[in-house]
Amino acid sequence: MRTLKENKIFQSMSRKATCADNASMENFFGILKQEMYYGEELVSYEELKRRIEEYIDWYNNERSKIKLAGLSPVEYRTQSSQSVA
Repeated sequence: MRTLKENKIFQSMSRKATCADNASMENFFGILKQEMYYGEELVSYEELKRRIEEYIDWYNNERSKIKLAGLSPVEYRTQSSQSVA
């Protein structure tokens, strides 16, 4: 706990039996590991950080999802916000 506080990181602590709180992030990290990490050689921390940052950018801006009508998350949110305006 002390290390988290020193780095201004807040641990997610939901009530017992409320696993849906973190379901979206757990799903994302599962996809990230499956698509970019499994089977890859170990690399330095800096290289891993760079690859994860690139993956997140690709995931948000380019990776299409069937659930989002074949759009990337950013395209879907932009389309949704433009149709409301």
